[in-house]
Amino acid sequence: MAETLLSIRGLTKAYPGVVANDDVSFDIGRGEIHALLGENGAGKSTLVKMIYGLVQPDRGSMTMNGSGFAPARPSEARRAGVAMVFQHFSLFDALDVAENVALGMETPPPMRDLARQIREVSETYGLPLDPGRTVGTLSAGERQRVEIIRCLLQDPRLLIMDEPTSVLTPQEVGILFETLRKLKGEGVSILYISHKLEEIRALCDTATILRLGKKVATCTPAETTARQLAEMMVGSSFAAPSARDHAKGAVMLKVDGLSLPAPGAFGTPLRGIGFEVRAGEVLGIGGVAGNGQDELLAALSGERLSPASSVLLMGADVSRQGPVARRASGLLAAPEERLGHAAAPNMSLIENGVLTAARRRGLVSGGMISWGRARDFAEEVIKAFDVRTPGPHVAARALSGGNLQKFVVGREILQKPQVLVINQPTWGVDAAAAAAIRQALLDLAGEGAAIVVISQDLDELMEISDRFGALNEGRLSAIRPVADLDIEQIGLMMGGAHDMEVAHVDA
Repeated sequence: MAETLLSIRGLTKAYPGVVANDDVSFDIGRGEIHALLGENGAGKSTLVKMIYGLVQPDRGSMTMNGSGFAPARPSEARRAGVAMVFQHFSLFDALDVAENVALGMETPPPMRDLARQIREVSETYGLPLDPGRTVGTLSAGERQRVEIIRCLLQDPRLLIMDEPTSVLTPQEVGILFETLRKLKGEGVSILYISHKLEEIRALCDTATILRLGKKVATCTPAETTARQLAEMMVGSSFAAPSARDHAKGAVMLKVDGLSLPAPGAFGTPLRGIGFEVRAGEVLGIGGVAGNGQDELLAALSGERLSPASSVLLMGADVSRQGPVARRASGLLAAPEERLGHAAAPNMSLIENGVLTAARRRGLVSGGMISWGRARDFAEEVIKAFDVRTPGPHVAARALSGGNLQKFVVGREILQKPQVLVINQPTWGVDAAAAAAIRQALLDLAGEGAAIVVISQDLDELMEISDRFGALNEGRLSAIRPVADLDIEQIGLMMGGAHDMEVAHVDA
């Protein structure tokens, strides 16, 4: 048994209507990579927030190196040796790397000394960074390096990582794992949160599994299958997604020569994008974050208007139509940013349902909202997609990220679009919920819809896509059948290493 670094005993935290953590106890050993697993709403985020000093427990205690540990704020946790890399990067695009690192330090050294330290630490751990680079010009993988280096400069004893590989290529994941193993060898403990169970099996020494706020199991991931881990998380078995065998129909969405300037100083221009999707088909589009995914969805949804005849919906030119007109014609979209873009944070789930389904589900009549029908629709989404919430009256911001994701995706699927464009459909959701969302997309395709799935999850794209293309710096690779590709080839395509010629529209 490794010497214990952090001991957690009986941590309990309740919010109105829900117990987020219920008498949770476990230990993290020194120099151990310890996974924290659980489905959405299981209590993982609340637990790590208590360790990091963002939330105070109602009951229970923690000890660090045998001494009492009860941080009242993150600065106290950092002084005790706890560092955290959040799922959502907390960086300022307009500042350079060194300036961003300095903002996260209690007492930063002079900038020249800090730049030297960044170079030294980044080279030591195989995470090369130029301290003078503007963050807005960095790839997602490089941005994550900034967050990690900022933590490493604190000389942490415990490093908490929340979904650290969600925006990385397979090659970048390999580099990150080498870094984490090096830290482990130096005695640093790592608390690792991820829904990618094969990564957990490859990397982590121990896993603690939460379900509905309680600890339900501790296991050795390498000796446990991914399916066993997933079933411990949800408390039951679930089926893997499977597509119906069906013929592909007519071309539903055709994009040809789609070029648009970058929407801002740090956006990505779209460069001559072309593809088509047929009824019953799922087209997967991969890419490292920041290579034009958001810009492509905005151009397809109508949020940004494009040159004439560059976007055809069932043969009709919709290039100059906005989102409302495209939705009325059958093209629906679900963006990646669920809170603030796909959903209004302070509006209830009922109101958020009205925002996109007003016409297609008949929620507005004579200019007046039918609140009864709107409530019924929200409840239909909640039931069909197992959204964990006290009810449809709850504000979107009150849901966990994974549960809000399920609501946003379900809201669009239940409107039965002819074409659905969706960015990161299973981002931040647990294995069972991800399987359910993917099955819903496959079922929608089986009913004759054409679906464009933009995702950074390569396993997801391999599982549900018929054909695949990769975005790199706003250019789309040639579209290829998924059956002809493996994960390594897709990773290289995403990185722009080969096969990045602009796609020709398939016949």
